[in-house]
Amino acid sequence: MSAIRFPVPILMYHSISEHSSEHFRTWTVPPQLFDEHLQVLRDHHYTPLTVTQFVTAIDQDRLRLEQRPVVITFDDGFEDFYTHACPILGRYDCPATIYIVSGAVGGTSRWLAREGEGHRRMMSWPQVAAIHAQGIECGAHTHTHPQLDLLPLAEARDEITRSKAELEQHLGQPVTSFAYPHGYHGRAVRDLVVQAGFESACGVKHAMSATGDDRFALARIIVTRDTTAVDLQALLRGEGLRIAPRGERPQTALWRVVRRSRRRMEQVIDLARSK
Repeated sequence: MSAIRFPVPILMYHSISEHSSEHFRTWTVPPQLFDEHLQVLRDHHYTPLTVTQFVTAIDQDRLRLEQRPVVITFDDGFEDFYTHACPILGRYDCPATIYIVSGAVGGTSRWLAREGEGHRRMMSWPQVAAIHAQGIECGAHTHTHPQLDLLPLAEARDEITRSKAELEQHLGQPVTSFAYPHGYHGRAVRDLVVQAGFESACGVKHAMSATGDDRFALARIIVTRDTTAVDLQALLRGEGLRIAPRGERPQTALWRVVRRSRRRMEQVIDLARSK
């Protein structure tokens, strides 16, 4: 592998839609704006890749800065990916990776109930098969979308392996890329993903990835409804972004402690209410 390392933007989208609740609005990018984003990539001669194409090109020392590589990812598997995002990607002949919550396929986004989005439709298995046939890479995003680093390891392992197995059963081929829900993971969760047989995994971090990034904690750039075409150009250049360091930052570990304390408190309250 070449010793020369350079930054690579991995974009993270969620929903491509005009409609959302107030608390989920940030994560819904209108189709027209998404089209403008892809036009930016075309106009500035970027080379879109899937996550697996990205890590494979690094392994084979085929990635070059002058190619202007960019990776486009989507989380969750909302039905509007099939109805809105996929046709736009097709018009631009643009590959992408979507991370699918296997237990929600054919159902709704129940984990978003607090955001008023518990009834947002998810893709069905025939729709997942259709986007796969179009060349979209389908990766795993757990079975129920939990915060993996707060679960007992046995439960986290089941979430990871079950999502992989169900996707592989329906797609008829290996599923090699994973994304941590909310981006949350630690060393133990990362090890479970490796043991499950994945070859890459995405976090969040809102930072530039790089050719030397940890392939099981790839940094991504958050794209929202407020990311204009001009804003996207700045993000692609890395303006205002750091290049993600390898390993976990101390503040990330501290935030995990806070979330665990909050979760224990919620469990105590739920138990008290049930009595």
